[in-house]
Amino acid sequence: MATIKDIAERLGVAVSTVSKGLNGAPDISEELRRQVLDTAVEMGYRTKKMRKEEHKKLVVFVENMDYERPEDFGYDLILGFRQMAYRDNWAVNVVSVGPKLQTHEKYDTYMLMHGYSGAFAMGFALKDNWMSQIAKTDIPTALLDNYVPLNQNVGYVGTDSDEGIERAIKKLYDLGHRRIAFLNGSPNSWVSDQRQAAYEAGIRNVGLKLDHDLTAYGYYVADSARFHVPAMLEAGATAILCGNDLIASGVYDVCSHLKLKIPRDISVVGFDDLPIASELKPGLSTIRQDRLELGKCAYFTLNSLINNVSISKTMLRPQFIERGSVGEVKTK
Repeated sequence: MATIKDIAERLGVAVSTVSKGLNGAPDISEELRRQVLDTAVEMGYRTKKMRKEEHKKLVVFVENMDYERPEDFGYDLILGFRQMAYRDNWAVNVVSVGPKLQTHEKYDTYMLMHGYSGAFAMGFALKDNWMSQIAKTDIPTALLDNYVPLNQNVGYVGTDSDEGIERAIKKLYDLGHRRIAFLNGSPNSWVSDQRQAAYEAGIRNVGLKLDHDLTAYGYYVADSARFHVPAMLEAGATAILCGNDLIASGVYDVCSHLKLKIPRDISVVGFDDLPIASELKPGLSTIRQDRLELGKCAYFTLNSLINNVSISKTMLRPQFIERGSVGEVKTK
């Protein structure tokens, strides 16, 4: 492991200068501080605080995800993570991340600067600056619904989209539906691509022909439904499978505007089982992710990585929750 002296020799500066850079002293320029931190990361340096039991700190990075209220998708994820971390005496900080932070701070440098021993990252898009850096990091990192190959320091945590979507399609097929549409979440998302592949496989598995007029990428918000549902209905959809429950709630709104009854005229299935799913009228059938358990698994994965147990993927089984939004196909 690199020492402060090693870093000083690499940069050609005094040991005291490196110490100031690592500890955020005010009498050193911002440019030199960043140079010290970046070099420390490159050389694999870890601060004494990161190595001491009484300074054990983890961080949950959150981007493009609500998490502060019990009904928010990220709330139970963070709660489950914190519950497990607390048992092992880890302090956990939650940090909202946006493009500005990712532009001005390098991932490894940020982790070193704040003394974090590992991170759980939620809601990141494939094109984000930090994702390309996480692909090469040597700092233990658990990713929700994102996968980085060939890096033993990074692990994936998620729910088995293949199994969940196959169950939903099989249920709709058994109810007579042969025109099953899929309104997916955001493009440039690893999990969206996985769910698209799961949908296409599920359609083939029940013997149906894939029709691209019945599929679309939107965004993981209700408003995306109004841009795609009319075209799906025009293409003959009798059921719409959605990338999450918020999209499904938007499908409800579009159907109400068009005077269509659920499930008499169109069946709707969501993904996640957020509280809103049981509040909609009729109740939304959905593919349940146990978010509390996902948060616990994220900690298990991260703690394993910290202890040099290289976990690639941790995947939970989904459940199909049937409510009133699915029914037999309407006969003409």
